[in-house]
Amino acid sequence: MAEDPDGHRLRPDHHPTPFSAAEIRDAFAPGLEVRSLITRAGAEPYVFVRRNLSANAEGGAYEVWTESPEGVALTEREQARATWLELQDHASMPTDATTIDPVEVEIPMGRFEGRRYTRVGGDTVDTFWFAMSRPGAPVRIESRVGGEIVFSSTAIKERRP
Repeated sequence: MAEDPDGHRLRPDHHPTPFSAAEIRDAFAPGLEVRSLITRAGAEPYVFVRRNLSANAEGGAYEVWTESPEGVALTEREQARATWLELQDHASMPTDATTIDPVEVEIPMGRFEGRRYTRVGGDTVDTFWFAMSRPGAPVRIESRVGGEIVFSSTAIKERRP
């Protein structure tokens, strides 16, 4: 878009995303593995693992699986591929339903300067914390329905190649 030279705004009625597709591409490191603790209402917590496999100019390939908090595999590894623009689009949120605040994000992986995107739809509030030094997925996510947490994801550990 001519009005967005940095490539952060994907739609005129959406906020700018925290990272452009190019920034996500440049930060995508093959071999990087991130573990996130997942909790869902009424279910046992588990760990979601994502490992980057390869990248080219258009996108990246990765594999995902789940483990118990003790490290026992719960699912088979699955491979997927996404374009950089598809990954950026996950963070594109409507201006009329979303607020953005600068925050300091503190998670088991460390403390980061970040941005918190809070999206409200009816009685559902989804909050996404992005670490600005880590272009890509949010490092923390929380979904509330009627004020109760029904889902959360927190990055707890990473292993760099």
